[in-house]
Amino acid sequence: MQIRHLSVCIAATCLTFSLWAQEKSINDTLHHAVVSDSYKRSLLKRNATASELLEKDFLDRHLSGNIVQALENIPGVQSMDIGSSFSKPMIRGQGFSRIAVAENGVKQEGQQWGADHGLEIDSYNISSIEVLKGPASLLYGSDAMGGVIEIHKPEFPSKKGIYGEAVLTGKSVNGSLGTSLMLGYSSDKWMVQGRYTELHFGDLHVPTDTVVYMTVLVPLEGRKMKNTAGYERDASVFASYRNGGYKATLSVSNAYQKSGFFPGAHGIPDASRLHDDGSSYNIELPYSWVDHVKISSGHQYTWDSNILTADLGYQYNHREEWSAFHTHYPGQDMPSTDPDKELAFMLHTGSGTLRLRHFHSAILEESIGVSAQCQWNAAGGYSFLMPDYRRQTAGAFWLATWKPTPRMSVTGGLRYDWGHIDIKSHIDNNLGDYLIQQGYSAEEAAKYKVVSTATNRHFGDFSASAGIVWNPAGEHLFKLNIGRSFHLPGANELAINGVHHGTFRHEQGDPGLDSEHGWQFDALADLKWGRIELEFSPFFSRYSNYIFLDPTGKWSPLPHSGQIYRYTGTAARFWGGEVELHVSIWKNLKYNFSGDYVNTFNETSRTALSFSPPPTMRNILAWEGERWGAEAELQSIATQKRIAHNEDITPGATLLHLGGHMSFRKTGIELSIAIRNLLNTKYYNHLSFYRKVEIPEPGRNLSITLRKTF
Repeated sequence: MQIRHLSVCIAATCLTFSLWAQEKSINDTLHHAVVSDSYKRSLLKRNATASELLEKDFLDRHLSGNIVQALENIPGVQSMDIGSSFSKPMIRGQGFSRIAVAENGVKQEGQQWGADHGLEIDSYNISSIEVLKGPASLLYGSDAMGGVIEIHKPEFPSKKGIYGEAVLTGKSVNGSLGTSLMLGYSSDKWMVQGRYTELHFGDLHVPTDTVVYMTVLVPLEGRKMKNTAGYERDASVFASYRNGGYKATLSVSNAYQKSGFFPGAHGIPDASRLHDDGSSYNIELPYSWVDHVKISSGHQYTWDSNILTADLGYQYNHREEWSAFHTHYPGQDMPSTDPDKELAFMLHTGSGTLRLRHFHSAILEESIGVSAQCQWNAAGGYSFLMPDYRRQTAGAFWLATWKPTPRMSVTGGLRYDWGHIDIKSHIDNNLGDYLIQQGYSAEEAAKYKVVSTATNRHFGDFSASAGIVWNPAGEHLFKLNIGRSFHLPGANELAINGVHHGTFRHEQGDPGLDSEHGWQFDALADLKWGRIELEFSPFFSRYSNYIFLDPTGKWSPLPHSGQIYRYTGTAARFWGGEVELHVSIWKNLKYNFSGDYVNTFNETSRTALSFSPPPTMRNILAWEGERWGAEAELQSIATQKRIAHNEDITPGATLLHLGGHMSFRKTGIELSIAIRNLLNTKYYNHLSFYRKVEIPEPGRNLSITLRKTF
């Protein structure tokens, strides 16, 4: 279902520019989703856990990479990068399937289990985002054990009629050029808007001449990572209807991404594949593509003291990785069709949530609800990894909020979830024969030729939460929350047994794993004194069973695989916190400081857990005028020495970033300019997909965005 023709977008953009000349009278009808401080504070009071709200203007000005990298400006949120254009989020050191990303009321479902899989969401099709830092299993189920990133539904514009937006953007670090066009119409009862986004990027430039893969020094000609080019095409339609107490929404979207793999970090090292071919935008083998289709429908009915909401969704995530057919052992025949298709994942997901909110009085509110999800995944390709499986989950929850005084609210709730997963077996007899030829026993060969273990498991567990929000006087705000949450193990953690080239290791599941569960405590203090605001949010979590990849110390018998890493349950602790300081120095001049720290501890190995983010600080000096603004940011990343057995120490770095924006109100045009890593500093992201092969983060990157609204 990918959209193939860039000419359609260019023609539509030209048409829009001609419309601007005729529609200057409705120049300001676009609802820009600017959220007032009072509204932001009311959202802050709504949850007992730490939360952040980002409006559209913040996202527009910080979208120098992708939406996850923009969220990294929030203390406690980290970006696990995959090249220059795709990332996945982490919150307080937790990521993958422990973080729920919800759009239009439906959780995004893709290949969250892999570090080499990004988030398939149009970064330009977002009006506002709320980030919950901490357990949110009560409303979102077990996949929200570490937090939630909720993308809000578009609201009705403040004015009726035609409205729209066109965006042009470019980035220097990879020659990126993109455009996004949105057109909409609204009346008293109806709102319909559509968006199309297309982004092309070339090979990534990095500040180094060589990288290391499997102990082999790999040269980078012209400091360019060959075959890391790609493109993204997104299309969506959103419609909303309201009439009295009834409101309905319908969203249909398709996100398509294709990008090359750096040949120096895929397969067997071969410097001959890295010679410059004269083009920075061609995509050769190996490469990957993903096509994500999502249909969601929301309904809300309000009567008397009740609000009934229903959200339904269907998603189809189709991902493939292509690489010239190769075998790591003899006896594997080339497939007769699509011989270069290395991996394929086809994931279908249907989901639904029903929730009833009842207001007993002005001081007491109760919510009850149920949710269910059904998934089925089909796998393919000559390098088998993720198995075929079916997964069903269902849950029921109760939540209550009591407000004994206008300045205090107490919340509490319970939830129970049930889950079932049925994983199919896959056996590679050629691999078994090869191992016997290499001198391994029949017993060992039988164990390792089972690439996927047949598993049929049922799970059931509960989550609970109790919290208090207190606004004692003035603008001061305090929060305290304690909860129990859990996470159901995934198909990879239960069944896989083979080389995961995306993470450069042999990964082995355990069919006997139990669900993760633990207790979490977090607090928040938000204090205001005139021009100064200080916010501090500590947290502590302990899990009696936390699933992680344990380096067994045993060498894998599979070729080109290294050590075996086995999914294992252990007792683990997380603690840390975030701090923010905002000072209004003089009129429009402001100083902002933020910092975060996460400490993870594996109680079995007495080491940190893998993918533990390093402490980070940001010092920002900003000028915000009526029509223009500018800021300078000094970002300090500490050396990460607290590492798991399978990780390397990552050195720290100090980076300088500059940014500015200017609006031309009479034309409805806004210009944003950002320079990331101004000094072209060589540094590493401890969470990056490419960290293990010593590929640094991008160097100096100039990004320019031109936005026109009408």
